[in-house]
Amino acid sequence: MKTHADLKKALLRNPEVRAEYDALEDEFALIAQLIEARARAGLTQAQVAERMGTQQTAVARLEGGRVRPSLATLRRYAEATGARIVVRLEAA
Repeated sequence: MKTHADLKKALLRNPEVRAEYDALEDEFALIAQLIEARARAGLTQAQVAERMGTQQTAVARLEGGRVRPSLATLRRYAEATGARIVVRLEAA
């Protein structure tokens, strides 16, 4: 039986798959930071949602990468988890 890691490794050998995966690097990093902020705060998705004034399913979609959040939404999430949001542009 193949593990998730084995499957990922095999798929990423394909240059087209690798290019698409690499293009999503920033989104993956943001999702990881959201989940890390919530864990650091010791909160459940439901608790974050309550603090944001939304539903737990909205937080799940946000953390699952199924939506493209606005800066205002990210700010509310950060405030709900006791974090701060920092946005910057860097040279490519």
